[in-house]
Amino acid sequence: MYLRGSKWSMKRRRQPINFFRIVLLLLLIAIGVYVNKVVIPNVPPPFIPTPTATRDPESYVAEAERLFNQGKLLQAIELYQEAIRIKPDDPATFIALARVQVFAGQYKEAQTNTENALLLNPNNSMAHAVRGWALTQDKDYLAAEAAIKRALELDANNGIAHAYYAELLGNMFLDNTGPFDAIILAGEESRVATTLAPNSLEAHRARAFILEITDNREEAVKEYENAIAINGNIADLHLALGRTYKAMTVFDKAIEEFTLANTLNPADPTSALYISRTYASVGEFVKAAQYAEQAVKVMPTDPYLRGNWGVMLYKVPDWPSAVKQLSLAVNGGATEDGQAIQPLTLTGDDARLVEYFTTFALLLARMNRCGEVLPIAQLILGSVPLDEIAVYNAQESMRICQNNLLTPSPLPQLSLTPGMTPTP
Repeated sequence: MYLRGSKWSMKRRRQPINFFRIVLLLLLIAIGVYVNKVVIPNVPPPFIPTPTATRDPESYVAEAERLFNQGKLLQAIELYQEAIRIKPDDPATFIALARVQVFAGQYKEAQTNTENALLLNPNNSMAHAVRGWALTQDKDYLAAEAAIKRALELDANNGIAHAYYAELLGNMFLDNTGPFDAIILAGEESRVATTLAPNSLEAHRARAFILEITDNREEAVKEYENAIAINGNIADLHLALGRTYKAMTVFDKAIEEFTLANTLNPADPTSALYISRTYASVGEFVKAAQYAEQAVKVMPTDPYLRGNWGVMLYKVPDWPSAVKQLSLAVNGGATEDGQAIQPLTLTGDDARLVEYFTTFALLLARMNRCGEVLPIAQLILGSVPLDEIAVYNAQESMRICQNNLLTPSPLPQLSLTPGMTPTP
């Protein structure tokens, strides 16, 4: 007996197992486990920046070396600094950075980076050597000599350190501050440098510099060319070679080298200054004034560059413009945009500097601005009394003013209407 109409029945047939549904469920379970274990741990949390891969510092160093070989010193410096940021415990990178900074004229920064290298390794010969080289360029000769001698104590066969020592001794000779036999020692050190480091730019550069200052100019040209063959994109080398050609009166080659230096490093006004003086040497004063102006535009607060521009304008002649620039050089003042220009200090160490002051005195006298002449003439007589040419020019400027007082310029003639008499 059973209940009629009931859906429950002991005789109801069992449905067959659906294997497809079971496989699908197993796949969904496996996917869920994979997502939970693998995918989710690797998904960054929201609102948190994704970390970027750190670049190998060696790649920065390699790129910096490539840029240095191309003469792109400032870009090379930036990459060396980036390599140091990533790996600040490698003294070699600090030394390489300092070396490039010396070539770029960043002497204080180079000293700091060599000192950083020495903090990491106090007995690093190259760190002491490059530090001495930077100090040499900064004219701290005593500290430079101590640093370079320490480098040679640590490694007597460090050819680049010998090159730096030669350059230091050469500069001391020029400034009359070194030992009595400084130039002889410099020659010996430069020869040792080229023997120990024949493929070094610094060794050939130092040897050329010593040959240049000892008037062995043809040999100096060869050594500068040897250095340029190692790296032809360093502006400093072309400046030095052009300077040597100018001393040999090979003016076309001098201008060529200075122009190349200017192209490689337009931020340095030295090349434009040298071009200006070279054109003045052959009497092309208009071109000389143009390049003198270019140098001032690069560094408008430099009174020395203003003085050079004033002298060239005086020779053009453009006296009103010349007296303006020479006044900024001698008296100081401000640039066109208000930057301060400090006045020059007259000493007898630089013939060009003396020329600026004597030209200014003569120019003022010839323009009959005699009230300004006397203090400048007296300054010249008191500062460089042994310079015969400067003394003569100072006295000449005062003589011109004296003649102006004795024979004043005639008054302008009035055009009178007939019947009128001039007013007393």
